[in-house]
Amino acid sequence: MSHTPSDCTETRTAVTEAEVEALVRGICFKTGPPRTVGVEVEWLVHELRTPQLPVTPERLEAAYAALRTVPLRSALTTEPGGQLELSSPPAASLMECIGTVSADLTAVRTVLAEDGLGLVGIGQDPWHTPRRFLREPRYDAMEACLDRTGPAGRAMMCTSASVQVCLDAGHEEPGPLGLGRRWWLAHQLGAVLVAAFANSPAAGHQPTGWLSSRQLLWMDIGPGRAGAPSLDVDPRTAWARHVLDAPVMCVRRDGGPWEVPEKLTFREWTRSGAPRPPTREDLDYHVSTLFPPVRPRGHLELRMIDAQPGDDGWIVPLAVTTALFDDPEAAESAYRIVKPLAERALSLPAPHNPLWIDAARHGLTDPELHEAALACFEAALKALPRLGATAEVTAAVTTYRDRYVVPGRCPADDLLEHLYGMDLAPSRFGSTEGTSTAHGKDIRT
Repeated sequence: MSHTPSDCTETRTAVTEAEVEALVRGICFKTGPPRTVGVEVEWLVHELRTPQLPVTPERLEAAYAALRTVPLRSALTTEPGGQLELSSPPAASLMECIGTVSADLTAVRTVLAEDGLGLVGIGQDPWHTPRRFLREPRYDAMEACLDRTGPAGRAMMCTSASVQVCLDAGHEEPGPLGLGRRWWLAHQLGAVLVAAFANSPAAGHQPTGWLSSRQLLWMDIGPGRAGAPSLDVDPRTAWARHVLDAPVMCVRRDGGPWEVPEKLTFREWTRSGAPRPPTREDLDYHVSTLFPPVRPRGHLELRMIDAQPGDDGWIVPLAVTTALFDDPEAAESAYRIVKPLAERALSLPAPHNPLWIDAARHGLTDPELHEAALACFEAALKALPRLGATAEVTAAVTTYRDRYVVPGRCPADDLLEHLYGMDLAPSRFGSTEGTSTAHGKDIRT
């Protein structure tokens, strides 16, 4: 979605703490009736015939050079590990968004196939260790910063992929489509989306014990960088505080490597002015280095959904999420469905609370998450025709519900069966029959 973290022009004027708070409150939430939707789809690039073999940097560079000559409506970018991302422009309807991205993906796949390459939708690469493809000061600094908390940062940068749904922030006034309600709903419904679409159960040729290992990466990176702000205050206040109190990833410079300070928050930077006073451009950049599960960028960017299998697998989470937020009746239903789940969050920010941890680890084998997912899919299916969804889109959501949600499964279960011969579906009913302890561990413990 082509919204940006801010609408400001570059300036070298230093900003004060009060100015930062005012800027963040004004920029990151733009309210009004929900009118647009967008999606950002990330993919691992692989050998068409043998996806477990790594693609050389030279082949990736040649393929991306060819792709840059293809006219696309979506923005095409490359992630640090060579993952490919398509970001749609804001669309006036769900079907416009699907049509734009589908056409662009067809064009991208055609070009890649000419070089024997393809796209695979998995939340975390189950085969390859992290390997940097992009060598830029931004990613050098990011790697140095994230390395301080362990290996999760490199894995996130180089081996993960997602479906990110972008929705307008909503009305200023209270109600099912109001900003406060949508902000709260995104953080509670987010756990249901993690569980229903979990698709990253392995890394380094091993089951990790989590159905969404990608969420485990975000948890390991830490709450300052990848956590949500408190939900106990209004969204603008909460996000402004979070931005000010989050650690600065780097201090950019025109030449040479960027400085990577230790334990310097943006608030402290504005007060000390060292190593140099922060500017509004620095603020914009700082916001772009924060990776909460719901990121306000004028609109709301929902970042918790693993990349999905199949050429069109991304359409189902986009359709379900859009329906549950933008149809007033479905939004009210979703609020009532997930409200009981909020108690399990223990007022801790996502994704570091028990609800999100259970969603990432156990998926829909968790009885309460299973019940909530069934009800949410039912509400979404009723809403999709009201949003103008075609019969094909509704059928895709129905098929997904019947294949995964009804039996309490997710795409990660299919991947485990394919890679390791594990059939884990019975564990939802408290049975150990059908589970596996391959590689010396029960992946549900």
